[in-house]
Amino acid sequence: MNQLHAYVEAWRRHDVPGVLATLSDDCVVIESYGPVYRGRPRVEQWMLAWLRAGGAVDGWTITSDTAAGDTLAAEWIFSCTWKGAATTFEGATIARLEGNKIAYLREYATTAALYDWTGTWRD
Repeated sequence: MNQLHAYVEAWRRHDVPGVLATLSDDCVVIESYGPVYRGRPRVEQWMLAWLRAGGAVDGWTITSDTAAGDTLAAEWIFSCTWKGAATTFEGATIARLEGNKIAYLREYATTAALYDWTGTWRD
């Protein structure tokens, strides 16, 4: 299991110390919605605030992944509950390691349901 898998698994368990253990002290984590969390203390603050506000990771499945040197990448399907509403979306993460810790992690997510294009676009 690489550090990106460990990061995802800790989020699935709502395990704040487990997530922090995968990150370097001066990490940068960029969430797909736009917030940037700089350093482990800020990531901890974010996680605790999100969980206390009722946020829940209902599922996070890595569907493909790869590694090249100090770079990890994964595609995934993420399900969560936030403010009482359940949602699921697909995305990808790119992470860079320093030693055995994630120093940089950026998430990209779809903004709409995927569909096969057949000559016309959905509204």
